[in-house]
Amino acid sequence: MANFTKWLGAGLGFTLGGPIGAAIGFAIGSFVDGFSEKDLLLEQGEYRQKQQRNTRVNTQSGDFEMSLLVLASIVIKADGKVDKRELNFVRSQFLSMYGKERANSAFKLFKGIVKKQISARQVCIQIREHMSHASRLQLVHFLFGIAKADEFVTEKEVEEIKKIAGYLYINQRDFESIKAMFYDASDNAYKILEITKSATDNELKSAYRKMVKKYHPDKLQDLGKEHLQGAKEKFQSIQTAYEKIKKERGL
Repeated sequence: MANFTKWLGAGLGFTLGGPIGAAIGFAIGSFVDGFSEKDLLLEQGEYRQKQQRNTRVNTQSGDFEMSLLVLASIVIKADGKVDKRELNFVRSQFLSMYGKERANSAFKLFKGIVKKQISARQVCIQIREHMSHASRLQLVHFLFGIAKADEFVTEKEVEEIKKIAGYLYINQRDFESIKAMFYDASDNAYKILEITKSATDNELKSAYRKMVKKYHPDKLQDLGKEHLQGAKEKFQSIQTAYEKIKKERGL
């Protein structure tokens, strides 16, 4: 059998170690038939050797993928049950990002990870040590998409995502901005741009430029083209919010 990272379809770096690596190992060893735990253990050993040699292990596409799987498993269980619509959303997102073969493999792994109790805090500490702020914002955006998949976001799900965002060092304004992208309320356009209705037209333009810079898809180029669609959706929410406010103000 091919090694684990080739089976996954992308390289892995930091997620081979720490609590995320432990969750992957648990899933493969206990719940995922047809995959070799030996391959994963070998690669985890190579990762530890690189760490000991102080060789920098960069974040790769597979690292973002594994982080999504683990955090998604935490959010899905936040309301005490695993909803089929939420599972279908995860599968559909992976199909759109990775294609059928890789998505099926990742989803099989995900169903194993869901069975394990995982510390959100420990996982987020590992992620924030290796991922850029832009990548962490994208993780939070994806998690809200999962919570909204069953057409009803529970308070427990929102609180879990808020807790995860805090552990990832995402501030309250950024959290509320991303959250507003998934709700239809009169003031959401302002929340998305992180301003209030009392903002002047110049403040509106300044906020828009700031948000464009923060959420531009180019900031996620290093994670591979498969992760750019979610970034583009987030970026489009910024554009739509700005155009809506301009129209309201007759600008």
